[in-house]
Amino acid sequence: MNSEKITKGIEKAPQRSLLKAMGYSDKDMTKPLIGIVNSFNEIVPGHVHLQTISRAVKDGVLAAGGTPAEFNVIGVCDGLAMGHQGMKYSLASREVIADSIECMAMAHCFDAFVFIPNCDKIVPAMLMAAARLNLPSVFVSGGPMLSLEGEGGSCLDLNSAFEAVGSYKNGTMTEEEVHAIEESACPSCGSCSGMFTANSMNCLTEAIGMALPGNGSIPAVYSKRIRLAKTAGEKVLEVFKKDIRPRDIMTEKAFHNALAVDMALGCSTNSVLHLMAIANEAGVKIDLELINKISEKTPNLCKLAPSGPYHMQDLHNAGGVYKVMETLMGGGYINGDCMTVTGATMGENLKNEKYKIINKDVIRPLENPYSATGGIAVLFGSLAPKGAVVKRSAVAPEMLVHTGPARVFDSEEEAIDAIFDGKIVKGDVVVIRYEGPAGGPGMREMLSPTSAIAGMGLDKDVALITDGRFSGATRGAAIGHISPEASQGGPIAYVKEGDLISIDIPAKKLELLVDADEHEKRMKESAPKQKTDLKGYIARYAMMVSSADKGAVVNQDIYCDRNK
Repeated sequence: MNSEKITKGIEKAPQRSLLKAMGYSDKDMTKPLIGIVNSFNEIVPGHVHLQTISRAVKDGVLAAGGTPAEFNVIGVCDGLAMGHQGMKYSLASREVIADSIECMAMAHCFDAFVFIPNCDKIVPAMLMAAARLNLPSVFVSGGPMLSLEGEGGSCLDLNSAFEAVGSYKNGTMTEEEVHAIEESACPSCGSCSGMFTANSMNCLTEAIGMALPGNGSIPAVYSKRIRLAKTAGEKVLEVFKKDIRPRDIMTEKAFHNALAVDMALGCSTNSVLHLMAIANEAGVKIDLELINKISEKTPNLCKLAPSGPYHMQDLHNAGGVYKVMETLMGGGYINGDCMTVTGATMGENLKNEKYKIINKDVIRPLENPYSATGGIAVLFGSLAPKGAVVKRSAVAPEMLVHTGPARVFDSEEEAIDAIFDGKIVKGDVVVIRYEGPAGGPGMREMLSPTSAIAGMGLDKDVALITDGRFSGATRGAAIGHISPEASQGGPIAYVKEGDLISIDIPAKKLELLVDADEHEKRMKESAPKQKTDLKGYIARYAMMVSSADKGAVVNQDIYCDRNK
């Protein structure tokens, strides 16, 4: 056992004495040492209940003959960080979490891990760490929030509150009505209730084989979630004894499975960034062309918020991620021979699936999909030579093809002010630049401006493009991850007010309708803006982060390339 480096032999008496200081017995130190990686805190609603989940996991580890040892990692709430400088730290925190887990794991010689994430960056960060360490691991999330019906009859979520602000600014909602939504939008602990980034990644953790069935969809407040956590604690000992490691599970075929499920569910565009970063740690190649290939052949079977009226509790009641995968397997979209943390292959797991789809609008059959192609599309063209990403399933049909004048802003704040001041009109294409991974830095989410556009009733008439990114709660013609980003000299840096921009999502095209000579002239006349007042971690992050088309990963090679 790896833990014998600190528990076995006369030479390890000092280490054993330190363990005994915490109450570990000699017998405890003969058992596998299981790291319980918990992202509990009291500032993120998706994490505030994770002590209960951790207790159940530890009970499962003890019952199965292991010795649990818990440690914590940070977690940023994207909703609280939204719309101000704090959002610069959200994506950047992914690397801090992965690195801190590596530090704890290498220093303390764990034999295996149970990871307890829930919200946006914590899930991919823990998957990155698991792939990097390659020690037996099982994931169990904290689960999604419930969604309650509002006064208008529709079910509410966090996005309802963001869009209510736009409606108030537009004069179509009173302050009292906004307050009523505020009171009910987030009714319980858990990750926000739509197919936003956190729930997307928890579902994809299940699809890739690193979590048990139900991980993505069982609501946070259900006792079934506690039972799942206990089972995860038991299962990690089985995975350890069978020596099933993350890279045995996170194979190329498993990532293809995850991408197929991504397209069927209509997951957040952030899943593209995160799956690429996780694959990088696992030594698997994923690029934007592959994502388009899988999207083109995989039907979109689900319309969960923000794309449709359903929420995570509806997906759970309809059979969850495994029922979606079982449906996809029937059409040959899923590789059944991938190993999973159950100790069986995905195909074997799906054969044991007992749920029936009780609502064929929540999970549609293959013969009646919402669309024949997946929920995400990658666009290329003169404005995005290395790609841009859009949640196609959340775009109104009338905005799938659009040409309009650019309204150019060099920060999110400038754009929000213009939207709320009524300066954006039907037909406009809002351009928000210098918000990329390095140029932002941190690639902020643009939920505030997209929600303002939707709340003001412009989401079927106005597009928004950015080298930043979007919350999974974003809906409308919102195109992000434009690469190369503005600070690295991408074409978006040279867009001028009034330039015509052509968007053709079905054809996967994003074009700046400016001739080549004019573009060359602009490049010679001006240089991309650079931020020079950065300090601390975010300054180091800006120096070493890759472009969005590479997953916004951090490594030394990028720093060296930029400073040749």
